[in-house]
Amino acid sequence: MKQVVITGMGALTSVGNGIEDFWSGLKSGKSGITAVSRFDDEGIASKVASEINDFNPEDFMDPKEARRNDRYAQLALAATHYALADSGLSRDELVPDRTGVIVGSGIGGMETIEKQMTTLIERGPRRVSPFMIPSLIANIAGGIIAIDLGATGPNFSTVSACASGSHAIGEAFEMIRRGVADVIFAGGSEAAVTRIGFAGFSSMKAMSTNFNDDPSRASRPFDQNRDGFVMGEGAGVLVMETMENAQKRGARIYAEVIGYSATCDAFHVTTPDGESKALTRCMKLALEQASVPVQQVDYVNAHGTSTPYNDRSETTALKNVFGDYAKSGLMVSSTKSMTGHLLGAAGAIEAAAVCKAIQENVIPPTINYEEPDPDCDLDYVPNESRDAEVKLAMSNNSGFGGHNASLVFRKL
Repeated sequence: MKQVVITGMGALTSVGNGIEDFWSGLKSGKSGITAVSRFDDEGIASKVASEINDFNPEDFMDPKEARRNDRYAQLALAATHYALADSGLSRDELVPDRTGVIVGSGIGGMETIEKQMTTLIERGPRRVSPFMIPSLIANIAGGIIAIDLGATGPNFSTVSACASGSHAIGEAFEMIRRGVADVIFAGGSEAAVTRIGFAGFSSMKAMSTNFNDDPSRASRPFDQNRDGFVMGEGAGVLVMETMENAQKRGARIYAEVIGYSATCDAFHVTTPDGESKALTRCMKLALEQASVPVQQVDYVNAHGTSTPYNDRSETTALKNVFGDYAKSGLMVSSTKSMTGHLLGAAGAIEAAAVCKAIQENVIPPTINYEEPDPDCDLDYVPNESRDAEVKLAMSNNSGFGGHNASLVFRKL
């Protein structure tokens, strides 16, 4: 089995575009959450979002192609360009049939669905765009990335709701380990900040509504007064390659991927299992593959959505896995407190945050942690980043349907 390392990272989020701006925003505890501006929120209960307002797709693709592609695919391609530049790889160095793309999305082209459904109702079926289907399908981001890079290796999309980005990275890890590819661009993208997206999630009562007048305080994982997640948009892509490939070209290495697991609650389509059995097993399996004892894990980037059920359930799982060490030495934080919840892109940008934490020995904070919840009683690195040595770290993500994914990273 080959060693797998991260050599490049690209991110587009409300707290910063490009890995350095993104990481600077996280370290400073910057909230990217504001009042909704991308659509008319009249009649919708939740009025806060994590939006990207400084993105021009024509900086990354031909104007005609930009018009043909959904925003989620545009963001994915932009994140890939950032990741490629950050890796130091030139396009000429990519061997087409040894280069893959695995980019997930929880929903795909929701903006396209909304626009074309409106066209259908108001103007009839003949006015529906011929580009509708290729724009909205959840695998098209990987397709346009492969076309852009000339990558003819493995290419597919993971669709597992909010675990999609983590599953993409995990599956890329497994394929590179087995020798299927030398380089894979892996991650996730989402652009569900739309009127229909908000209407659906608000009807489920899953989103925060208590902080509409104070948006930056709306995402507050593990805090007693959390009342739901904040919808975010964005993309994260990692350049993953064999250690041999990276060393041969003298690449800068952020971290090595050493463990991955995927499980399912098989419990409920939206609510996590209160005993956290499957997430507990997911973390344990990832650590077993990594062959490391729990006491060596310095940091966990939690799923931490700011919903009452998720944060309590994840805390239970962390205690199940780490035992006494969960309270005596483990550092846990949720960067969703700053970025909001990017759904299918969450796992990718959070994996990037973990890699930067390992590189710089800095733990990003959980902001808006003001009133402790007795059921959430771990060290959540409240409100300010912390300088601390990070040799080993984990990232967790879960999604509707009961999907769980855990990734383990190591400093080299």
